[in-house]
Amino acid sequence: MKILNKYLTNKSKIKINKVAEHKNLFLNTLKHQINFHKNNSTQYSNFINNINLDLKKLKNIENLPFLHVNNFKENNLYSVKKNDIYKVLNSSGTTNQNLSKIYLDKINAKNQIVALKKILHSVLGEDRLPMLIFEQNLNLIDKSKFGAKIAAILGFSIFGKNHTFAINSKNEIDYNSLNNFLKKFSNQKFLIFGFTSSIYEYLIKKLNKKKISIFFKKGILLHGGGWKKLEKVKINNFEFKKKLKKKLKISRVINYYGVVEQTGSIFLECEKCNCFHNNVFNDIIIRDDKLNISKINQRGLVQILSILPTSYPGNSILLEDEGYLVDVKNKNCSNSGKSFKIVGRIPKAEVRGCSDV
Repeated sequence: MKILNKYLTNKSKIKINKVAEHKNLFLNTLKHQINFHKNNSTQYSNFINNINLDLKKLKNIENLPFLHVNNFKENNLYSVKKNDIYKVLNSSGTTNQNLSKIYLDKINAKNQIVALKKILHSVLGEDRLPMLIFEQNLNLIDKSKFGAKIAAILGFSIFGKNHTFAINSKNEIDYNSLNNFLKKFSNQKFLIFGFTSSIYEYLIKKLNKKKISIFFKKGILLHGGGWKKLEKVKINNFEFKKKLKKKLKISRVINYYGVVEQTGSIFLECEKCNCFHNNVFNDIIIRDDKLNISKINQRGLVQILSILPTSYPGNSILLEDEGYLVDVKNKNCSNSGKSFKIVGRIPKAEVRGCSDV
């Protein structure tokens, strides 16, 4: 894992400056990790053997094997000794759904945090910021299953200090805590965190401006996931930001895209072109309904790749999300990586051509 360690220990900013060099490093790292998982996970080994894969001949990431995301719901996939499993993450979902199970050892869990810090450095800076969290205090959340929600709150909490949870045990806005936080920190840069649906529910829909004395002008809002509820009320990303700015004067709103199957390896939305970009830890491929590579601006299934999963074979995953690549050369954006947008979840249907382990 020398290449992964190179990225994790590099003190410079996370940018894809030398595209060709990065592609080679990224591909070689993934090939090494896929081979490791093949040798250490019986189920993953069966998958690789069934497709007669020769890793040595692969020259681009588009030809790397991928698992459908449902495999993490139907199988227990890990590539480390059972005694070394430190934590099991579960995806979010309803009671009628199987949940993904992601098995982490201490090294993998640590690497996720280090990578997350490096990815967010560009928007949050070095210093930890006072943090306002629009979720219930973790002490009030059922921890019988360490789910994606708890993992996200804990993961992003490392970027903050003076953590204040703005939602009480009755799932209502705690105006006392909210006003105390704003009185102390509203005159400086501070971080606001919440899942997209929660931010809409509490900040846009329910928050009573008459009950707060200070606005959120210097706040940086970081949010992700949960667009289903907003789609039902026809609120898109543009309208979401517009309402936050109009109601609470929040001008910096940063959306992130990520899944529990590749925790830590998030994609950030660019404040210049409003697209998501890949970084040195991850990449994205868009495939059509026959699993061929989609063209620029052509919608298709999202495949995400990450060099972070080392304790489980989650390096290359086909999701049930739909998105498309964007050409931003003519826009005010200097990012040299890929740019893309996420449309939403595909209608429930069997994806053809996806092998099970």
